[in-house]
Amino acid sequence: MAKVILNRQRRKRLEQGHPWVYQSEVANIKGNYEPGDIVDVYNHQNHFLGKGYINPESQMIVRILTYFNEEINEQFFIKKIRKAWQHRERFIPGVRSCRAIYGEADFLPGLVVDKYEDVLVVQIVSLGMEVRKDWILTGLLEVFKPKAIYLRNDVYVRELEGLEQEKGFWYGEAATEIEIEENGVKYIVDIEDGQKTGFFFDQRQNRAAIKPLITSETTVLDCFTHTGSFMLNAYSYGAKYVTAVDISEHAIDTAKRNAKLNGFNDNIDFVVANAFDYLREAVQEGKEWDVVIVDPPAFAKSRNAVKKAYRGYKDVNLNGMKLVKDGGYFVTASCSYHVDPDMFEEMVQDAAFDAHKILRQIHWTGAGYDHPKLLGAEEGNYLKFAIYEVTSRK
Repeated sequence: MAKVILNRQRRKRLEQGHPWVYQSEVANIKGNYEPGDIVDVYNHQNHFLGKGYINPESQMIVRILTYFNEEINEQFFIKKIRKAWQHRERFIPGVRSCRAIYGEADFLPGLVVDKYEDVLVVQIVSLGMEVRKDWILTGLLEVFKPKAIYLRNDVYVRELEGLEQEKGFWYGEAATEIEIEENGVKYIVDIEDGQKTGFFFDQRQNRAAIKPLITSETTVLDCFTHTGSFMLNAYSYGAKYVTAVDISEHAIDTAKRNAKLNGFNDNIDFVVANAFDYLREAVQEGKEWDVVIVDPPAFAKSRNAVKKAYRGYKDVNLNGMKLVKDGGYFVTASCSYHVDPDMFEEMVQDAAFDAHKILRQIHWTGAGYDHPKLLGAEEGNYLKFAIYEVTSRK
């Protein structure tokens, strides 16, 4: 087995629990290997640090699978998959639909599995996992016993690993639209053409967190509603009137279907519009809601986009909080990893200053239980979610 020796000057990231080894951290490689092979990783003093798979074509040349000198085989994968599922069963008792395997955070880097009732949706984004697909399939079948498994390997990052994009059933067959339930709300999930792998499970606890904000007299504005998840939760908690806004006609159509599926037929206004424009126009028209929610897609896909993203986030947050009735609540989120929590909070404060609002933080968190975060890997700290009470400043 080849040995990857790390240089002396590197940051001690692996020792802190980070699962990636970058090309720039490698001093030399001893022994022969093929791309995708398992290799041992050592520091410059020949101290064993971990074992993972190698791809010399990737900037992340090694992704760590274990910090112990153990054999990587089929049983290893079965054990890791079972442990990942046991975590979900413990922290979300009775869960039937969730993020079942979350890549690096479940010590299975490059592998994402979402469970929708008895169907699994799998995304493999690295060469090291691709060459072990048979072991992964065996583990998934043994642990979950699914009716079907659908591959959503239609992502560009696979090409960076020398892999082709693909999608389709990997095991069995099922309908590609699946009805799931979360927080007592039902959703139709399109596993074939929906965003990512079909649904955003990371906001499960955050959608539940808005319940104390809602009374029978509460009006709610949900911008960037996508398929209606926050809006549907607000309605289920008893909101008097809900307005749902998204630029995608397909997303709004799905939100309507989800509302109908739950029997939510009255007092919902579905709007197909650019949320930036809608918010500005609503401010000009003097509209107000008791609760305003802004949960936009990632504005910063790279470090170079951070300044522009900051301006975009500030724009929607500033206008969003202007629309909150005095004493009402503003709910805001960002899933841009490159906009870190401190920067996000600074942006919210800047927006509040310009909007002449005083904010009182009620709730601050990240992703839910099925999206655990490795403390040593800051890349996992992508989701920021906050609830603020809003009062006016004259």
